[in-house]
Amino acid sequence: MRFDSIKTATNRKNKFSAKHQVSFTELYKSNVFDDFAMRDFLSKEAYESVSDSINNGKTINRKMAEHVAAGMKRWALSKGATHYTHWFQPLTGSTAEKHDSFWEPKDGKAVEKFSAGALVQQEPDASSLPNGGLRNTFEARGYTAWDPSSPAFIHENTTGKTLCIPTVFVSYNGEALDYKAPLLKSVNLVNKAATDICKYFLKKVTSCTASLGIEQEYFLVDEAMFNARPDLVMTGRTLLGHAPAKGQQMDDHYFGSIPDRVFNYMYEVEIEAAKLGIPLKTRHNEVAPGQYECAPMFEEVNLAIDHNQLLMDLMDDLAHKHHFRVLFHEKPFAGINGSGKHNNWSLITNTGVNLLSPGNDPNSNLLFLTIFINTIKALHDNADIIRASIASASNDHRLGANEAPPAIISAFIGSKLTEVLNAFLDDETTNDDNDKKSINIDKIPEILRDNTDRNRTSPFAFTGNKFELRAVGSSTNSAQPMTALNTAVANQLILFKTQVDKAVAAGGDQKTVIVSELKKALISAQNILFEGNNYSEEWATEAKKRGLSNIKNTPEALEAYISKQAISTFVNNGIFTKEELHARYEIMLEDYTKKIQIEGRVLGELVYSHILPPAIGYLTTLANNVKSLKDAGLKTGTAQMDLLKSITTHIDAAKQKTDEMVEARKKANSMTSAEKQAISYHYDVKETFDGIRYHVDKLEQIVDDQMWQLPKYRELLFIK
Repeated sequence: MRFDSIKTATNRKNKFSAKHQVSFTELYKSNVFDDFAMRDFLSKEAYESVSDSINNGKTINRKMAEHVAAGMKRWALSKGATHYTHWFQPLTGSTAEKHDSFWEPKDGKAVEKFSAGALVQQEPDASSLPNGGLRNTFEARGYTAWDPSSPAFIHENTTGKTLCIPTVFVSYNGEALDYKAPLLKSVNLVNKAATDICKYFLKKVTSCTASLGIEQEYFLVDEAMFNARPDLVMTGRTLLGHAPAKGQQMDDHYFGSIPDRVFNYMYEVEIEAAKLGIPLKTRHNEVAPGQYECAPMFEEVNLAIDHNQLLMDLMDDLAHKHHFRVLFHEKPFAGINGSGKHNNWSLITNTGVNLLSPGNDPNSNLLFLTIFINTIKALHDNADIIRASIASASNDHRLGANEAPPAIISAFIGSKLTEVLNAFLDDETTNDDNDKKSINIDKIPEILRDNTDRNRTSPFAFTGNKFELRAVGSSTNSAQPMTALNTAVANQLILFKTQVDKAVAAGGDQKTVIVSELKKALISAQNILFEGNNYSEEWATEAKKRGLSNIKNTPEALEAYISKQAISTFVNNGIFTKEELHARYEIMLEDYTKKIQIEGRVLGELVYSHILPPAIGYLTTLANNVKSLKDAGLKTGTAQMDLLKSITTHIDAAKQKTDEMVEARKKANSMTSAEKQAISYHYDVKETFDGIRYHVDKLEQIVDDQMWQLPKYRELLFIK
């Protein structure tokens, strides 16, 4: 199968080509029930009701929802849609949908029907999706409810079109069973908290929006070779495989010329994304061979996350069409860079002010300093929660390796803003070195410098007018870390305003009080700031001295969700109940355990059925060769004997360590609690994987290439 897959991949031809010049301006949002479509298909009253809901959070009553449903149905039918679905994001990490047709039989004929009830609310099975004990199997009822702030869209495939309606997913009792419901609560919370702070400085501000841009990294492999690797099919990563002689050490893939076949795939993704209103802006080769990235323009955080989830679905669908498989796993290949989902976050007022923009003079921009310092304080106080929000079995492989930030949560702000904050604490001002703001080279236009450099090793880096949470994994639903970040920042802003208002009520001058409270916040949070190399051992040592956590595995990281700080941050602000937090803790522990369990099963099967048979077969061939030489009276060379010994050693070790791993799985499966089981799978099962891999990878190097069954890294990564 390996050599068949290589032949198939090598002979691929580029099939996709645009039939005519594509106009992205015409395609953009053509399959989205956006503001323009609503104006065309809704009555004035219905349009205003939806707009009021989107802009001001007002509830749409059922009578008006009937008008919206009728207009949405007409629009969808005009686009050729035959079915509709509530599109939601359960705690599986994937999107979910259940399709219903528009038509129903009536009086012997088919009629098209779509009511307010179908638009506003549906009832999927709440017990069959992750619920963390909130629902029993015999209590199956759950609800999906329309989110008007994220526009409906048409999903196209080769045989039909479906109207998709973004929704939240809650239990019969109202507990959140998805990522969107808590996110929307956090969006409203940070909106109010930031707006209240703005009132100190900008009286015309009536709302603040959390803005987000999500950079998406991914790998592409040919589908034939993907199908020849059971580990890729079942786990999304290679559990075995020796590093190729040439990996990423030449730095020639990064920003290199995009291969034609990959370019065609990217181009069709961009076309289909444009129809869905996903504003993709950037495409390029990433650092590792076979790795790529796309990035959109900034959007409101809820819409940005919906678009990212939709984009991942779209990329997966189109990869099949191009005979690729797209890998979103954080570390599909050992020894080269993994993939992340860099979340670029900021706060924007309704008047267009970016609250994280330092301006020309950050020293005197007290509004910027207020938001900036309180964000740093929020990160400091909730670092373990932020770490838990990006924890997963797959992201554990990536954190701290190659280009990914470590498990130690810290913030990078750059030398300029470090200078500004130090001066702020000392009641001084900094000099603005204008001559250092640009770089001049003869015959080249002036190169303007930002106020801060980039630190690619930092988990939370300030990059000019936004914070970049770089630690998010490429397969993660960004709603989880963004809910944590929004809530942490909002909570800190609320606490800050409470202290300021209390001091002002006692007779303090408002500006003086704000400055004083900011200094207190900054002093207490300074340990979280780090400007150096986050990969270094020195930083791990220094971070420990500072009292910063370095939680390297998911089971232990997730404990932050049931901590006192989580109660203070999430429960007291109405984002989660205690029961919802504990349910999420249970769900994520179970998810971790199941993924390691699946990897262990696949790894055992690979060793027993794919690795040992060809290795033993080659060993037998060598032994017969040695015997033939002896029978012929010829001297046996040391090379043959050394090879026999080496293969025997690695076969025995691989078999023994795999047997031990299987026994460790049995032990882990016997654990009585989710916590103990996850910990056992981490320390007793997962920790055995590298030992097995070492001996298998050694066999890959010495067993006859014609006998090796699994496609090798050089084939997976370089044949396009």
